[in-house]
Amino acid sequence: MSPSVVTTQPHKSVGHVKDIMLKNKVHSVPVVNADMELEGIITTKDLLEDTSDNTPISHLMTKDVYTVPLYSGVHIAARIMRNHHINHLVVTDEQRVVGLLSAFDLLQLVEDHRFVMKNGPTPSNKKAKRS
Repeated sequence: MSPSVVTTQPHKSVGHVKDIMLKNKVHSVPVVNADMELEGIITTKDLLEDTSDNTPISHLMTKDVYTVPLYSGVHIAARIMRNHHINHLVVTDEQRVVGLLSAFDLLQLVEDHRFVMKNGPTPSNKKAKRS
């Protein structure tokens, strides 16, 4: 999880969010209110639409955002991301945004634990009995 999550507010412009994404090398930005409560999320996919840089991001952001509580296991976050076909998951604590988890973060976790795929079961050499 990225604990220093970059956020923005609904009234900010598309141009502003593009600058944030380029500067911070991120592909999604949670949209929050003044209390850091989640209102939506804007991703690079949302910015593919042909809109003016002056358009408020509230017109493009996804409002129904999947979240995971801060103290949930990583397997729960991975299941949510897989089941809903999403690449970014907002981490919350008491409805406040505290982090952002990406598919890349999950891959890095697997790599850090030196995940090794096990071989499948070996086929049996026993001959079928004839009746």
